[in-house]
Amino acid sequence: MNITRGKLAKLTGCHLETVRYYESIGLMPEPVRAENGFRIYSDKDVRRLKFLMRARELGFAMAEVQGLLSMVDNNSYSCGQVHDMTLSHLESVRTKIADLNRLEGVLSDMAAQCGGGVVPNCPVIDALDGVMPEGKKA
Repeated sequence: MNITRGKLAKLTGCHLETVRYYESIGLMPEPVRAENGFRIYSDKDVRRLKFLMRARELGFAMAEVQGLLSMVDNNSYSCGQVHDMTLSHLESVRTKIADLNRLEGVLSDMAAQCGGGVVPNCPVIDALDGVMPEGKKA
């Protein structure tokens, strides 16, 4: 299958500018050009872009995606290597979830202290300003 960049974007659900960006940083190979000058992509390019997008959806950093693609391109990976990389990424995700849970608790506490009235004193502003009610610690 020979398709244009626009069709590649539609087939994968990727924005056209994102395809251009991935090409500019080397995650997508430079496409061949047809006689009319249009860039032409293959099934292999569709698979690569879908792989890239799925890895990004799962939160892999660009460097991690680049590492994965490099291993795939060179056929130089083992399931164990990919497993280790995935476990490392999973730990990072779990850390982010824990941080977000702590953030949720802090924001919930701040909101619970606020009556939402029209008075100029606001516990949320005070907390953001570092002023906490007596007996409370930020």
